[in-house]
Amino acid sequence: MSYVDVFNGDADGICALHQLRLASPQKSQLVTGIKRDVSLLQKVQAGSGDEVNVLDISLDKNRDDLHRLLEAGARVRYFDHHYAGEIPQHAALETHIDTDANVCTSLLVSRYLDSAYLAWAVTAAFGDNLYSAAQQAAVPLDLSSEKSEQLKLLGTCLNYNGYGSSLDDLIYHPDALYRLLAPYSDPFSFIHEEPGYAKLQQAYHTDFDRVTAITPDYVDDGHALYVLPDARWARRVSGVYANQLAQQNPQRAHALLTNRPGGGYVVSVRAPMNNLKGADELCRQFETGGGRQAAAGINHLPTEDYDRFVAAFRVAF
Repeated sequence: MSYVDVFNGDADGICALHQLRLASPQKSQLVTGIKRDVSLLQKVQAGSGDEVNVLDISLDKNRDDLHRLLEAGARVRYFDHHYAGEIPQHAALETHIDTDANVCTSLLVSRYLDSAYLAWAVTAAFGDNLYSAAQQAAVPLDLSSEKSEQLKLLGTCLNYNGYGSSLDDLIYHPDALYRLLAPYSDPFSFIHEEPGYAKLQQAYHTDFDRVTAITPDYVDDGHALYVLPDARWARRVSGVYANQLAQQNPQRAHALLTNRPGGGYVVSVRAPMNNLKGADELCRQFETGGGRQAAAGINHLPTEDYDRFVAAFRVAF
C-alpha cells in the first residue's frame, strides 16, 4: 500500500494537507505545483490498495484521471470548494465538496476533523481572502486582535508563495513550504520559531511595495482592471494584490492581467466582496479559465482577446 497526497500549492491546499497529516501522520508521496497547476491527478500513478488524498483542486478539471485511478483500484478521498460538475458515484470515492462562496478546503477539512487544528483552517481562510469566514471560524479560539492579524499575514504569505508561471518564480516549492509547516501543530509556534517564515515575509513585503505603485488601466464604480509587467515579482504578487484590492473596495470587481513571458496574460479575477459570485462563470468563458464563485482566473488570455475579456468583465459584474 502507498499513500499519495495531492494538493494545491496555495495556502488552502497546504493548510488542508497539514491538518490531515497532523491528525493522521503518514509518510506519503507529495504531488503539488504552482497555484494554477490544477490538473494534478495526471501526475499520480496509484492502484489497488493505494490511498490518495486530493485537496483543493477542481474535480471537474481532473475528472478523467480520477476515473482512471478509481478504475485502477485506488481509494480516493476528495476535499474541495471549486466547481466540480457532476460528482462520480463510486464505492472507493469519498467526497467532501462544498462550492459555497464562504467556504475553503481547509475549513472543510477542519469540519471533518471536528476543528482539531482550527487555527490552521483560519489561516487558510484568511489566505483565500475569506476574511469574514475566517473571523467567524476563529470565534472558538478567542484570538486577540494581534493574533488574528498574525494569522491573516501568515495566510497571505502562504498564498503569495503559490503564484507564478513556473516553480522558478516561487520563493519556496510548495512541497518544501509544506515541510516547513509540518513540525508545527500550532501556527503561532511556526510564526515565532521558523526562520524560513521570515524569508517569505520579506519577499512578500518587497513585492507588494512594488505592485502598489501601478495604476489601473480601467476603473469605474463597479470595476477595476490592472495590467502588470512580465516580471517574476509581478507574477508572485498578482493574486494577493487582487485580494487586497477586493478588501479595500468591496463594491468593485477586480481583474489583474499579468503579462506572460511568451505573450498574452495570466488573469486573476475577484468578485465584489459584497456579492461573492460570478468570477468562475466569467473565467470559464475563456479556454483556460476556471476557479470558484468569489475568485477565479485564466491561465492564458491571448493578447487579441483583451478587448473581449474587458467587455465580458464589465457585463459579468
